[in-house]
Order: sequence, then structure tokens, then C-alpha cells
Amino acid sequence: MFYIAVSAFAIGVGIATVQSVSLSVMYFFALLAGVMVVVARRHDAVRPACHLTLIALALPMLTVGVLRTEIHKDQFEQSVFDNQIGSEVMFSGTVVREADVRERSAHLYVKTGDEIVLVIVDRHLQISYGDELLLSGEIEKPKSFETDLGRTFDYGAYLEARGVTHVLRYPESVVLSSGDGNYLITILLRVKHTLMEGIESVITEPQAGLAEGLLLGVKQALGDTLETTFRQSGIIHIVVLSGYNVMLVVAFFRFFMKSLPRWWQLGLGLLAIVAFALIVGLSATVVRATIMAGLVLLAGTLSRTYDVMRALFFAGFIMLMINPYLLLYDIGFQLSFMATLGLLLIAPRLETALAEGSWFGVKEFFSATVATQIAVLPLLLYHIGEVSVVAIVVNVLVLPVVPFAMFSAFIAGTIALLSPTIALPFGLVTSLLLSFIIIIATWFAALPFATVTVPAFSAYWILVLYAVMGSAYWFFQSRLKNVSVSDWEVVDEITLLKESGATQRVAPQSDTPVFFR
Repeated sequence: MFYIAVSAFAIGVGIATVQSVSLSVMYFFALLAGVMVVVARRHDAVRPACHLTLIALALPMLTVGVLRTEIHKDQFEQSVFDNQIGSEVMFSGTVVREADVRERSAHLYVKTGDEIVLVIVDRHLQISYGDELLLSGEIEKPKSFETDLGRTFDYGAYLEARGVTHVLRYPESVVLSSGDGNYLITILLRVKHTLMEGIESVITEPQAGLAEGLLLGVKQALGDTLETTFRQSGIIHIVVLSGYNVMLVVAFFRFFMKSLPRWWQLGLGLLAIVAFALIVGLSATVVRATIMAGLVLLAGTLSRTYDVMRALFFAGFIMLMINPYLLLYDIGFQLSFMATLGLLLIAPRLETALAEGSWFGVKEFFSATVATQIAVLPLLLYHIGEVSVVAIVVNVLVLPVVPFAMFSAFIAGTIALLSPTIALPFGLVTSLLLSFIIIIATWFAALPFATVTVPAFSAYWILVLYAVMGSAYWFFQSRLKNVSVSDWEVVDEITLLKESGATQRVAPQSDTPVFFR
């Protein structure tokens, strides 16, 4: 019933995002649901009544999804700038998000009144979160454009998913005041930039940029060339803060807090992961992983069963309730959800199917990489049109090194704030680990067959591809359902933290989680 309800809500969000739905239609769905409830209660046969009950549950949730999306749309219906497109405007506003610094420009999200305007300025301007600006320039509506691989990118919808409706490019700007942002976020961003300064003082480029990407999600620090290399080799996810990075951070915190009482672990753990999410930026991937990590901590504290699949759907429901446009307009949300779903459904089956043996300790990474690549393939083909053929090999080689590189970079950057000289050995170790990642990515990306491109195709084919994949999964599952699994394999805690599909059960009188395959 839970999965039916969440799925129906998501379908309602998707329908209303692309097509406005009248109130009369929603009233009809609600009335139909009520009729089905009455029929189901009067029905004698158990199975048909059960089906009717599920439909009666799905229809109201679909209506809720439609209604929530229609309410969300209203904020974009009227704007004070709609009648000034292409004209010179002057207004004041506050920078409400950390500046997105790129190779040639910086993107600022400036709130004026109830609206947020994307302001593109020179990257060398000293503007930061919480600054109040006086801006003057030509306002415009974001337009769709064609990518290098022939995809049409709906830039307007992409920005609407971030609450933005208008763009101001390279305006005249004056900083009126500073420190007008949220006090907590201001402190956290200062900690972030201080740590970045420490890293940069003991690690040279491009390793420093990679360290900041791994640890803090600062993808722009890589530069365009190295970013392209990581994308072609299939490991760009490690520097855009995937759920893997977030779960590693949670694992570190849990390790250091394991001697504390349970409720202290919960409180400090939740504070830690929320603070980390605010530091690295509230991208869809980070928010999804943060919600799931919080549920892990809560389940452990309450000695309750933690179901990863249910946590994933719950996180998706919460995110869509807050921002329905994430479903169709945020590729990060789509990739994050499907990659995690692949880890939960496909990876365990792959591990079971693979030959027994240690595989030199890389079987888990191999299974996880193959599973995620399968799960996100239709989305990558549609949105980007380029797929890395070498991604599986590169991920198997690189992912085991990532936790050590992150931890080493954090230690080196922290110690460097106290004494750069003492931090040099740690910086050297970090540089070696990061150099290994860069060398592997560069070598494989340079291969002539590293990537495969496909021509653009209709979005309907995504549904077809996932329908085929779902049918294949159901077929293999139906063949295996009679297989008896008698051995419960206990696995370590890091398995869950890597979202490999384990289910957690916490013994009532024990602080140690037990994980079962």
C-alpha cells in the first residue's frame, strides 16, 4: 500500500507538470475513490476487494500529486518582471545561495521580494552569500538551447526547478551590505572555505580541486578539461557528491560516536549530516541521501527495522512534496533515485550470480557499478546522449580509493590550518591517492572507444526502455522465487552505508546493527 500510494503521487506530479488538470477532474477522481472504497467493503471475494482498495488508495494520492503540482505552478504564473523582458531594470536583492563559481563566470541566486533571479557575473567579483546587491541590467527569460550532442536542454524548466524564472547577465552591481543571510549557513560556509584554504595550502592543482570535489562537492574546482575526463570515464559522480560520498561521511561520524549513548548518537548524527548537506549544497542527490541517512540513525536509536527501499520511496515522496518539479526537470533527482533503485534491486542479484571467490575484494564494487549503469542507462541516453563504455572498469579501480582519499584530504586540510609543515606528509599521501584517480580516469578517457554517443530520441522511449527492463527483472525474479535461501549472510556496516541493498535490523538491547543479505 505504501509503494502504491507513493507511486500514484509521483504519477500525479508527472501528469500535472506537463498538463494542467482542472479541479473538476480532481473532484471526479476523489469521488471515484470513495465509490471504490464502498464497493470494496461490500465485496465478498478477498482478492478483488483488495485490488479495489489499492485503486481507492491510489486515486486520492494521484489527486494529491496533481493538486500539489498545480499549487507549485502558481508561483511562476505572475512575475513583476514579465512585462519588462528585454528592458533595463534596477532592483535590490540578497544572495540567498552560495555563489556557483565556474571557469569564466559566477552564478548568483538573488532574492528580491518573493522571486529569485539568476544573476550571472564575472567570477572575480567578490560577492558571497548574504550580500545585499543593487543590480542594473537587461532582464530576460531563460531559453532552451541545443547541446553539443544534439539534445534540446529546457533551461527554463531547469531553473524553475530551482525556483528561478528570470536571468540577468553581467549587470552593473553594487554591494550595499553583507551578512544578511542565515547566520548558521554563513558560519558553515566559512568553515567550508577555511577547509578549502587548508587543502590548497598543502596540495597542488589539479589534485587540490579533486580533493575539494570529493570532500565538499566543489565540481567547478576541477576545471572543464578534467571534468570532461571524469565524465567520459564514468566517475563524474564522485565529485558531484553522490549518495556514496554522503554515506561515507555518515559512516565516519558513526564510527567516532559509537561510544556515546544512543540518543546522543542520534542528535549529533542528525546535526552532522544536516550541517554537511548545507555545506556542500542542497542538491537533489544530497537531500535524498541525507533523508535516508537520517532514517538509518533513527531506526538504530529506536531499535526498529530499517528498510532501504521504503526509505528511498519515502525520501522521494518528501522531496516531491516540497518541490514537484524535481521529478521531470531535475536530472540529478532522476539519476540519484534510479541509481539507488538499481543498487537495491539489481546489485544483490548480480552478486549472487557471480562466481564465488574474493575477486580481490572488488566484487561488491563491480556489482554496484554494473547495477547503477543499467538503472540509469535510459536517462543518460536521453538527457546526455553519451555513455561511458569504460565506466565499469574505472569505477572498480577508483571507488576503493575514494574513502581513503576523502579521509586523507580532510585530515591534511584540517592540520594545515594549524601547521602547514606538519600537514605536508598527509598532503603528500593525499596527492598520491588523488593522482592515482586522475591517472586512471585520464588514461581510460583517452581510449578511442571510451564513450558511445546516440542520436536524440523521444522521451516516450524512456518509458519503453524501463518497461522492458522491468519485465526482464520480473521474469528472472519469477524464475528464482522458488529458490530456497537458507543462509543468512551477515555483512558489515559499510554495506548499508554504500546503499548496496542490505536491510538493517537492530537488536533491542544492542548498539550494534546487524545486517542481513
